[in-house]
Amino acid sequence: MGKTIGIFNQKGGVGKTTTAINLAAGLGRRNKKVLLIDLDPQGNATSGLGIDKESIELNVYDAIHNETPMEDIVIETNGKNLWLVPSDIDLAGLEIELAQSNDWHRLMENALLGIKDSYDIIIIDCPPSLGILSIMSLIASDYVLIPIQSEFYALEGTGQLLETIKMVQENYNPNLEILGVVMVMHDSRTRLSSDVVEEVKN
Repeated sequence: MGKTIGIFNQKGGVGKTTTAINLAAGLGRRNKKVLLIDLDPQGNATSGLGIDKESIELNVYDAIHNETPMEDIVIETNGKNLWLVPSDIDLAGLEIELAQSNDWHRLMENALLGIKDSYDIIIIDCPPSLGILSIMSLIASDYVLIPIQSEFYALEGTGQLLETIKMVQENYNPNLEILGVVMVMHDSRTRLSSDVVEEVKN
């Protein structure tokens, strides 16, 4: 059964989608069969892989909201061993719809059940929030990878992020592991980047 990695940080603009795409492409080149799930309503991972969003008939919204089988939504990309579940702006309203339900927690996990055996690695590009979509992704993931930008306010909000992960571990997914932190836009020549790395280590 394949392993699922959630790429998670509630801050926008920290290189989350870039990390997700590069990790997926790199693993594909190493002969791993990879599925990238774009769970960000902005759909940047979908666009980043060269997919025309106007041409998409089904997307991740259909898998979560309409229970469309995930295998019917997967599309092939130009990347080696890399497939995609695309996103759509409809996803933006899904959290409001799901908030009225009490059984949303396992929707992503259930959506993945039919395809986990088909891939070595499933990567979820989470939205930049601590909302329902991100929490669903963490519940469905084996690992979480946290991109952090080497900037002055890099660790702002990290405490809240770690508390969210801890909450998921304690209440829904005790096997969720933090795979690590990816330093994004890091320049080892600058004192600031070095200081941020030390803060992250501490």
